Amino acid sequence: MRASPLVSRAVSLIAIIVLVGLLPWLSGRDAALSLLRARSAEQEPSPETLAAIRRELGLDGGPVPLLGDWLGGVLRGDLGRSWVDGGPVLPSVLSSVSVSLTLMAAALAVTLVLVCVLCTPTLVRGARGSLRGGRSTGAAAAALGALPEFLIATLLLVTLSVWLGWLPPYGWQEPRHLVLPALALGIPAGGILGRLVDDALPSVFAEPWVGLWRSAGCGPGVIARAVLRRALPALVPQFGLVAVGLTGGAVAVETVFAVPGIGRTALGAAESQNLPLLQAAVLALVLLGVIAGTLAGAVRRWMLGPGLRDAALSLPAPDPLPAAGAGRLVPAACAAVLALAIGWGLFLDPLAVDLAARLAGPSWEHPLGTDALGRDVLARAGHGAAATLGVAALVCAASYALSLAMGFLPGLASGTAEIANAVPPVIASILVAALLGPGTLGASVAVALVSWPVLAAHAAALVSETRAAAHLVAQRAIGSPPAWILTRHVLPAVAGPIARHAVLRLPGVALALASLGFLGLGAQPPAPEWGLTLAESLPYVERAPWAALVPAGMLLLLAALAVSLSTLRRGPGGPA
Repeated sequence: MRASPLVSRAVSLIAIIVLVGLLPWLSGRDAALSLLRARSAEQEPSPETLAAIRRELGLDGGPVPLLGDWLGGVLRGDLGRSWVDGGPVLPSVLSSVSVSLTLMAAALAVTLVLVCVLCTPTLVRGARGSLRGGRSTGAAAAALGALPEFLIATLLLVTLSVWLGWLPPYGWQEPRHLVLPALALGIPAGGILGRLVDDALPSVFAEPWVGLWRSAGCGPGVIARAVLRRALPALVPQFGLVAVGLTGGAVAVETVFAVPGIGRTALGAAESQNLPLLQAAVLALVLLGVIAGTLAGAVRRWMLGPGLRDAALSLPAPDPLPAAGAGRLVPAACAAVLALAIGWGLFLDPLAVDLAARLAGPSWEHPLGTDALGRDVLARAGHGAAATLGVAALVCAASYALSLAMGFLPGLASGTAEIANAVPPVIASILVAALLGPGTLGASVAVALVSWPVLAAHAAALVSETRAAAHLVAQRAIGSPPAWILTRHVLPAVAGPIARHAVLRLPGVALALASLGFLGLGAQPPAPEWGLTLAESLPYVERAPWAALVPAGMLLLLAALAVSLSTLRRGPGGPA
């Protein structure tokens, strides 16, 4: 079993490197022409010039010799030379990685501060024994986690840089340039992780040992530290995955603030088909993912201590019955508002252009105003729901099913998840678009390929801890069949938390699709997809804020609906 993560990492790494190496042949575009445009946009692309470029780079020999030469150079410590400027790739990658690691550290600090702020009320009430009612941080965490990174980046740029002049708008010359991109990346990540930690705490407070410790005279501080050490191990892999995601998945933020990070470098290399630079960037991200996963696994084993090895972990109390009354009011209200907006918008034409009504405010004819082309904002919001909600729901469902299956193979899940999570959605989208073409289908497949690792890592951690529960050792001792233990104990203990996690990821999947649309890799104009609509409206946010606020508000409503549904079956989170 110990070799399984190593094998899965190696196989996944080889598969990704091979796919990246095949990009010039999969994309359907002439790599020689792309490189000629990147080197000199004015030069005439004659057949002789293109043939010379192919011979120079070895493209005429096919992908196998080219990939073999690159891998041989990697083993010698040489990542090759750029196809665009001819310079060595290694210095460019090291410089980009150092920038991204600095930005990741700052964003992770923002994330951890936000997680502490969101979880402190639950932790304090639970340690004092007063955790009886519903938690108040769920809506706030959902709202923060649902904000698109590029939207936060744009709003921070407009307010703190353009209007107030407090911080520089772009560049990477001094520490002040770090503040805005770190906030844009850290706020959504802090919302998601804060919600996961806040969701895990009540179940631990409901475990029998907490009541015993309290009756034995242990103070709130002692109980709080012990509960954190019990609740966090299953989520430690999530922190590692988020750290890698903040490094390679920050392409949109790096683009807004002109940050020369590894994500932006990989995107530029993919667009110009600068294969050596793209391969080196992906290799750096994958190695970073392996390092982060290994460190997270070590921290998790340290926090669990001998309980995991000796199968002496207690099992969290089962979820209470569904909450009634106010517990169902929030999802019902969010669903009603979404249904009203979508239903009303479906009766309007989302593609009708009225140049005389460009950027018009809300009126009876256009209840939520118009965009830069005079198209009805409400109509585009209604018709975009199918492209946004439908695709996001399918991606989440597929990720949930895959993560449950992978969770019972923890060695395979951990290694493969680390590698898959290290690939930015943008790079995955480029590779998928090479096969399927740009559009909603390619974007949804790309997001599906990189959205399951967080769920699979969570499932694998829960499966290993549940199997180490003391009462399951007793079940095996009395001869209970493995299938009975699996279906009656392990699967129910894992399926519920992973389902809530998958629902919480629904707005994030929608935002990933939106980010690809923002970068031109997702839905193509004039599609009314929410992310594309939001991206098209951002340049006019000062003059017509409603055009951007409507799709952003729909995403926030989706987030509120997701978090309220994820807690519907939990009811009060207090001790029994």
